[in-house]
Amino acid sequence: MDTAVIRGEGLGKRYRRGLAVDPGLRHALERFVKSPMAAFRRAKEETFWALKDVSLQVNEGEVLGLIGRNGAGKTTLLKILSRITKPTTGWAEIHGRVGSLLEVGTGFHPELTGRENTFLSGAILGMSKREIERKFDEIVAFAELEKFIDTPVKHYSSGMYVRLAFGVAAHLEPEILLVDEVLAVGDLNFQKKCLGKMGDVARAGRTVVLVSHQMNQIRRLAQRVVWIDSGEIRQDGPAHKVVSAYEDAMARGEANGGEQDRGREIGGRFLSWEIAGAETEDLHTLGTLGAFTIRFKARINRRVELGHHGIALFNNDGQLMWGHAHDALELQPGEFEFSYAFPYLPVRPGLYSWRVSLYDSGDLIDSWDCAPQMIVATEPFGHFKDEWVGLFNLPTDFRLTRQNGDGITG
Repeated sequence: MDTAVIRGEGLGKRYRRGLAVDPGLRHALERFVKSPMAAFRRAKEETFWALKDVSLQVNEGEVLGLIGRNGAGKTTLLKILSRITKPTTGWAEIHGRVGSLLEVGTGFHPELTGRENTFLSGAILGMSKREIERKFDEIVAFAELEKFIDTPVKHYSSGMYVRLAFGVAAHLEPEILLVDEVLAVGDLNFQKKCLGKMGDVARAGRTVVLVSHQMNQIRRLAQRVVWIDSGEIRQDGPAHKVVSAYEDAMARGEANGGEQDRGREIGGRFLSWEIAGAETEDLHTLGTLGAFTIRFKARINRRVELGHHGIALFNNDGQLMWGHAHDALELQPGEFEFSYAFPYLPVRPGLYSWRVSLYDSGDLIDSWDCAPQMIVATEPFGHFKDEWVGLFNLPTDFRLTRQNGDGITG
């Protein structure tokens, strides 16, 4: 049975917007007497909800990713869970020793040295001096601060601050680790080191809640993802599925909803597309490595005597993954379905785009970059490091055999 270590019910947080300094009571009364309704409207506009009716549960040993646009409410939620911020509505409870890394310098005293802050942070987590001493050299080596560990942290750069803060938060063995988008401050090599450490923390069975705008990090580390949009949970589910849906929404927003100027409809038009025969709740999401069919519906307005039909699949970087074509098609006016049956599609999880076209004797009838994009939400089988994942997603059956033919297990 899963054990919940984090629970939140009906969480909401209301903030007051930044206001100009009030010149005094007399002026406020004058404004109210002149226009009481305007004063009332202004009072209503002075507050906003950063979080609205959010409920979630995180189980022991789970790695949860929080994604969403800037200002969506992710950091507010994390601050409520870590008890830095009190919710306006609802309640939250957390069971276990918590290590938080929410922003640069959180929890450090600027006048104390790196060494002193490390011991202070460990004591706050409830660790004994002996436990901290056992981990101390490892923390300093990880943060690469051997020469500066006895320097007051107020003299640290932001990168040094983050390196030590993350080292302390990850190495002092909290049962629950809350991490906000602070790794962007460090350099690329340090980010890779942090990702590796968070992977170690997750594999050790500890609970991690991670906020990040880097979707590859989320895909690599999180088993489950919560997408927060305008202070509310928009989607909660398996990491590959939610991340792909989020990327699709972001891509469509940048492309004005994904609509394409295809000119006037004269000879015909592709109308829609869908996935058939796959285990999915969404007609545009592929969730299986088994057989499936893609169907494209089209309306043909005039006779096609020498038709050429093309199809292509592109990944989210615009790289051509597959293409095919059919010639010498003869079509009468009417509605048609162009279908392709695939035994499988072993590409890595993510966003993909279909492009279909139809010509008659070299004249274009219609070319369509199909909307919405296709989400591939299959279980990932690739390498755990992003740089070695590659383009394909192929399950394998690994076996190590001795020269004498005996199998080796473990």
